Amino acid sequence: MGFMRSRRRQVNSQIPEVNLVPMMDVLMTVLTFFIIISMSLTGQQISNLRLPQSVAGDAEPEAEIVAIDAMVVGLNRDGELVLDNELATFSQVTQQVRAYFAQNPDGKLIVKADRELSYSEVAGLLTDLRAIGGNRVSLAVE
Repeated sequence: MGFMRSRRRQVNSQIPEVNLVPMMDVLMTVLTFFIIISMSLTGQQISNLRLPQSVAGDAEPEAEIVAIDAMVVGLNRDGELVLDNELATFSQVTQQVRAYFAQNPDGKLIVKADRELSYSEVAGLLTDLRAIGGNRVSLAVE
């Protein structure tokens, strides 16, 4: 009987214990690193602009839309075009967009429009810019 007890203790002591805390620390560090990197690559921020909410079930995930070298055009709540945080006319924007697409054939153009604008204003700008850039023009949502 005493022999069986000691054997049972010996078997239990051979089961290795896995400490998950260091692995979780490493995973959280890596996750934090990728979150910070992805936030810094999402492009320019335009001041005083609130993006509309995204619709559930979007066809394209945002990660595919946002490119590192994407050109960003803003449309503020007053309907004014913003390029590099400065107000611009439509002819200035189209000139910059054409020059950008000439230098970057695979580049993307992202339109950031304020959520308080009417759909017709945003759709009109998107239509005009897509006449220049085709399917490389995207609307940013958050």
